[in-house]
Amino acid sequence: MWPVLIILLVVWAALAVVGFAFESLVWLAIIGIILFVGTAAFGVVRGRRKP
Repeated sequence: MWPVLIILLVVWAALAVVGFAFESLVWLAIIGIILFVGTAAFGVVRGRRKP
């Protein structure tokens, strides 16, 4: 599960960087940041659970 979360975090971070690189794609940066934070929070919550 961790490899999938790490890949998603990298993708969301890349979207945010691309969004900030081009002014017309600021909406893409905002979506990337929101998805990055959501995925990170999901990983933290999921990682704290004891199997």
